[in-house]
Amino acid sequence: MNLREKINGIDSIRFLKDLRDKIDIETYLVGGFVRDLILGKKGKDIDVMTLGEPYELVKKLSENKGFSNVSIFKNFGTASIKNNNYVLEFVGARKESYSKNSRNPLVKPGLFDDDMSRRDFTINAICISMNSDYGSVIDKFNGINDIKNKIIRTCDEPIKTFEDDPLRMMRAIRFASQLNFDIEEETFSSIIENAKRIEIISKERITSELNKIILSKKPSYGFKLLFSSGLLKFIFPEMNNLHGVDKVKNHSHKDNFYHTLEVLDNICESTDSLWLRWSAILHDIAKPHTKRYNEKVGWTFHGHEDLGSKLVPKIFKKLKLPLNDKMRYVAKLVRLHLRPIALVKDHITDSAIRRLLYESGNDIDDLMKLCRADITTKNPDKAKKYLKNFDIVEKKMRVVEKSDKIKNFQPPISGQEIIDIFAIKPSKIIGELKSEIKNQILDGKIKNNREEALDLLLILGKSLGLEVKNLKK
Repeated sequence: MNLREKINGIDSIRFLKDLRDKIDIETYLVGGFVRDLILGKKGKDIDVMTLGEPYELVKKLSENKGFSNVSIFKNFGTASIKNNNYVLEFVGARKESYSKNSRNPLVKPGLFDDDMSRRDFTINAICISMNSDYGSVIDKFNGINDIKNKIIRTCDEPIKTFEDDPLRMMRAIRFASQLNFDIEEETFSSIIENAKRIEIISKERITSELNKIILSKKPSYGFKLLFSSGLLKFIFPEMNNLHGVDKVKNHSHKDNFYHTLEVLDNICESTDSLWLRWSAILHDIAKPHTKRYNEKVGWTFHGHEDLGSKLVPKIFKKLKLPLNDKMRYVAKLVRLHLRPIALVKDHITDSAIRRLLYESGNDIDDLMKLCRADITTKNPDKAKKYLKNFDIVEKKMRVVEKSDKIKNFQPPISGQEIIDIFAIKPSKIIGELKSEIKNQILDGKIKNNREEALDLLLILGKSLGLEVKNLKK
């Protein structure tokens, strides 16, 4: 395969080729960048392998082309250059060996074949020469054929590949999910055999691969591979536990694992947000804990949304996901995901709409995306009815928000003002007064403005025996 024309269209590679002609060091383009070129995709990270240390090449390239964004990591034998929209990552050819209880290899300088043999999958072990045979392709493991046939296959014996570096099991599934490829039979069997070995890998590295699966076009495929391989029960047992259907007499419930995957795929059609996708993954995560059987109504999962919201921080901490606003966002959507449909089941009151707007704030649109994605019924009439109901709720929300400005509202009177008005010390009663003002606004008993809130405060204060000391209207 001649890729010379494609690489000639990239300035960074032309610069590299021109300089390589003046420096006696064998240089090759390798890895994912080459794979993506063959697939017709444009990668931004260009992996460059050199026979020998790459530092002189990087230094000369920087000097000759005026690249200032250069990083050299001699401890790791690597270097990088950022040029326009591309990042060139340089590494000297190396040889790796592993011990049984660690995925951290012993690394030594190596030859071309050593470097090719250490690579994980055939589709990532294709090279393009930057040398006298510029543009020629070296495909030692028939990776181009596997790309054509959409196959993930290890370069070495799969059992050895995964014993050496168990993270490669996650990477195999990640590539399959991202590229919509199949995993070759012997390779997948070896993942099943080695699944428990994933436990020696750090949570950070596992979750990095998991997030890439979640961000793929149809992540359910990746999760089904994680489940069927046995990896899921080791890396994410809470999701694995969603699988299964219980039946008593004529009562059974849907398989919440496959339902969750449907919701995840549904939401991927409307968002690229990693955290909204995580909300879809976790929206029913507490169902195994709340599952109960009732002879009259069958299986119930009462309170799974509240318990699920409380489980989110624990799962985020366990998976080394960020314990910040992203986590709180996901927990909020999990907690609220049943509220919009519940509004339709009853008479939709302005008060209920106000409370939903208040609690969801700026995330109301994402919440509605999650709710719509949660419709997985195979009955088209039911699906149409549910979607129409959400249209009704959203229309009502727009009317109420325009009138009352509830989203992200703060009580018109602050706690400090209450302290000043009644000349009292900070105490529990301050919060109670603020809460009552907020509730009466949300219930529509008073308008969301300072004047009506202040009138209410004075009435409440009087009922509690508080005297007005310092009133500024």
